[in-house]
Amino acid sequence: MVDLGADLVGRVFLAVPIPPEIRFALAERIGDLQIPGRVAPPENWHITLRFLDTVDRVTYERFLASLDPLPETSFPLALDGFGAFPRPAKATVFWAGIGKGATQLSVLNEDAEEAALAAGLSPEERPFHPHLTLSRIRPPADVRHLLEEEIELSWRCEKLVVYRSHPGRGGARYEPIDSLDLIG
Repeated sequence: MVDLGADLVGRVFLAVPIPPEIRFALAERIGDLQIPGRVAPPENWHITLRFLDTVDRVTYERFLASLDPLPETSFPLALDGFGAFPRPAKATVFWAGIGKGATQLSVLNEDAEEAALAAGLSPEERPFHPHLTLSRIRPPADVRHLLEEEIELSWRCEKLVVYRSHPGRGGARYEPIDSLDLIG
């Protein structure tokens, strides 16, 4: 655990980390694709479960206490295909989708949402759609041709990580500040 001091600074979020071997394989897989926008560096890849925003230490500790213990056991997880928000013809985000494990991620998202509410945070307004953001696109671009590409990478989800975001000129850097192991 990182010493947080009196307050957390920057954006804080709960996520599923991507193992190094999966990051490497995915980076190799998408290396030849002409993905528009600012492609996120592989070391920043994760699957967000709940964005908390900037929180003070008390709120953060309440959030963690409400998550512990996590009811979910470890489970298989797989990247399966690509997609885009808000729509492929005018995308602002290009992402890798989740196949196997999407249901378990939704349960973890619900647990995280309940913990956030118990900690006094506002409810998340957007519906949860498990994905791994690969690129942020400004201005929007047509990525329909990329959706035909195939991807199948899998691993076992065994832990969750709370990250703190440090914004910078070259993009944000994410610092892990806590991790939570899934049972079994």
